[in-house]
Amino acid sequence: MSSIPTSPSQLPANQQTPASAQKPLLGMSLPQLQEWVQQQGQPIYRAQQLHQWLYEKGVHSLSDITVFPKSWRAEIADVPVGRSQIFHRSVAPDKTVKYLLQLEDGQIIETVGMPTEKRLTVCVSSQVGCAMACDFCATGKSGFQRHLKIHEIVDQVLTVQADFGRRVSHVVFMGMGEPLLNLEAVLPAVRCLNQDVGIAARSLTISTVGIRGRIRQLAQEKLQATLAVSLHAPNQQLRQELIPSAKHYPLEALMQECREYVQTTKRRLSFEYTLLAEYNDRPEHAAQLARLLRGFQCHVNLIPYNPIPEVAYKRPDQQRIDRFQQALQERHVAVSVRYSRGLEADAACGQLRTRQS
Repeated sequence: MSSIPTSPSQLPANQQTPASAQKPLLGMSLPQLQEWVQQQGQPIYRAQQLHQWLYEKGVHSLSDITVFPKSWRAEIADVPVGRSQIFHRSVAPDKTVKYLLQLEDGQIIETVGMPTEKRLTVCVSSQVGCAMACDFCATGKSGFQRHLKIHEIVDQVLTVQADFGRRVSHVVFMGMGEPLLNLEAVLPAVRCLNQDVGIAARSLTISTVGIRGRIRQLAQEKLQATLAVSLHAPNQQLRQELIPSAKHYPLEALMQECREYVQTTKRRLSFEYTLLAEYNDRPEHAAQLARLLRGFQCHVNLIPYNPIPEVAYKRPDQQRIDRFQQALQERHVAVSVRYSRGLEADAACGQLRTRQS
C-alpha cells in the first residue's frame, strides 16, 4: 500500500501538496490513520474517530465529521475521502440493484447489490472495463480503460451498504475487470474490507479467468478468501473460442497452478462454468469437465448464460441444465446451479457495462 499523505504544514512552502491532490483516506488502516492524524498535529485518538466515520458511518467529506473541532474540520475540508457519486440506479424485480458509479476522473463503473433475507452481497468491479474480451461477456465488449484504486473498490461496498441501510455480508470480485491483473489494489482492498469494514474473510470471493503466475502469487498471500476460477469450457480449443487470453495460458497449465493453490492454501477452489445452449452444455462436455477435475478439491458453479445483444449465444433450457448437472453428480463432482440475479436490469453475471439499463 502506498505511503500516507504528508501534512502540508510539515513541508516547505514550495513543496506543499494541495489537499485535492492528496491520496484519499478511504482504504487506510487504523495504524495508517493514526500516523496521518499525528502528522496533522492532532491527538492519536482522533484516528479511531476517523476510522469509525470512514467505515461505519460512510462519511463523504471530512467537514461532516461532527466530533472533530470546527477549526480542524475547516482546515482539512478539502482532503479527499475517496467516495464516488451514484450516476444511475436501477432496481430489478428480484430487488437486485445495479449502480453506475461516477469516479473522480469521470469514469463510470458498475456495482451490483444483491439482497436476500439473510445476506447482502455486493458484486464489485476491479477495473474500468476489461481487457480479457470473453466472447459472451458484455464488459469485455467495451474494452479496458484503467485499473481501479483501493479506495474505488472499497467505496463500492460502502455505497451499497448505505443505500440498502444494512450491513454487507458478502463481497464477490465478479464485476467489471480481471481482479488478478490489479492485485496491487485488490489485495489491500480485500484486507480493508475484512479488517476495517468488518466482512468475514471467508465471505470474500475473488474471481479470475486465469492469469499465468497470478494464482500462484495469490496463494502466497494466504488469504482466507475464496478463489473462483472461470473455466466455461472443458477443453483448450473450446475455451480459446470463448476466452481469447486462453491461447496464451493453456488449460493444462492453469489447472496445474490451481492444484498448487489448493496444496498451498488448503482451501477448496470454486470453478465457474457458464452454460451456453448447444455449445458447451452437451453430455460429452460434462464428461470432459469431470475428467479435468478428477481428484480436485473443488466445487463447480453452473451459470446459465445471461443474454447480451452483441452475440448469438442462447441460454439453455431447464432440461439441458439439469442433464449437465446430473452428469457431473454421477461422476462425483460437487456441483450447484447459480441462477444470476438482476437479469431484467442487465445486472446479472456477464451483463455489466457502463451504461444505463
